[in-house]
Amino acid sequence: MIPPAQRSTTPPPGRVPSIWRIELTTRTLVMAALAVGACSILLRLGAVVLVLVFALFLVGTLGPIVEWLEKKKIRRGFAVAIVFVSLMVLVVGLFALTIPTLVQQVRSLVAGEPALRARVVSALSHSSLTAPLAGSLEKIDYGSLARSSGASALAYSVKSIAAIAYVVTSIFLALYIMIDRDRLRGGLYALVPRRHHIRLSRILLNLEIIVGGYIRGQVVTSALMAGFTFLLLTVCRVKAALALGVLAGVADVFPYIGVFLSIGPAVAAAASRGAVIVGVVLAAMLAYEELESRFLVPRIYGKVLKLPSSVVLFSLLVGGELLGIAGALLALPIAAAIIMFIQELHIDLPGEDVDKTEVVAEEARAERTYESRTAGMPAAEAAAVATEISEQQAEAGDVKRKGMT
Repeated sequence: MIPPAQRSTTPPPGRVPSIWRIELTTRTLVMAALAVGACSILLRLGAVVLVLVFALFLVGTLGPIVEWLEKKKIRRGFAVAIVFVSLMVLVVGLFALTIPTLVQQVRSLVAGEPALRARVVSALSHSSLTAPLAGSLEKIDYGSLARSSGASALAYSVKSIAAIAYVVTSIFLALYIMIDRDRLRGGLYALVPRRHHIRLSRILLNLEIIVGGYIRGQVVTSALMAGFTFLLLTVCRVKAALALGVLAGVADVFPYIGVFLSIGPAVAAAASRGAVIVGVVLAAMLAYEELESRFLVPRIYGKVLKLPSSVVLFSLLVGGELLGIAGALLALPIAAAIIMFIQELHIDLPGEDVDKTEVVAEEARAERTYESRTAGMPAAEAAAVATEISEQQAEAGDVKRKGMT
């Protein structure tokens, strides 16, 4: 037997030395099996997970407003009621402003469709290139189209009813979470060891900032879309410019299909003003959609979520491909949350070389302060202290960053 000191470390001829070595232990296999099982359960409960995520989005968005009202000496229950009632009034007002006008315009468009189609066919028939298209438009049979789309319309109606039910459930779930905030937060902190409470409070605070930043960014882009559409249609003297502007702002929330929901009604309403106005409205709306997707969205969301423009576009594509509209809506905050978790857990990336000594020391001091202040406290009261310390850390960090700039 060769002593360890005399063993050769040179690999045999023809063998390449191994840089990475993977050891499959029992613990690794068990953790992998648990991870696969958890992913399978989440996929099966996709709708339930989306309901919970949407409810947490509402909590993260409306929570700061409720806390602001609490600082004004309003009881939490009344503050939650004020916020939710105000939200319902706003939503009902938007629907009351847009839906009747939109229905009326759709009816007038349907009534004037034969004359509009005749004008289009006449214009296209003058050119040999567009003559086949004119013939196809002239021979459209709306009866067969209605019969063929009946089954699809029924399926979409069922899906729409289910989506509305999920949204209502999410709203009530968010209401219950906000009312029972202290008890739920105490239960969460009771499940986590005390040494991790400060880190948990920082993660929850950062998630609230991310959700709030995302919602504020969406409000900005929707408001800009609504304002642009209103001004454009007002200048072109198109009727119901305000209603169509609000509709375009609401439709801007939905990625991919939002462009059709905003441009379609505006162009249809402009049809009564002639082909020139239709072309102007269509060209202007398409130009603004391109400006928003290429310039505004990456910069607005990238600024509030601290995401590079390339990450914003890539996240939207991945989210839309995986989960459709819901995935695209959740893509940006999820991407920001992943980056935040990497930073908060001090995960060293392969190409990163950053000195984290000062940050780790500051976190250790905060943990010692927390442990000394919460000795013998119940989890619910300790959670409030952890949140207070994390907010103080965040304020100190903001002051430091402003001083450096």
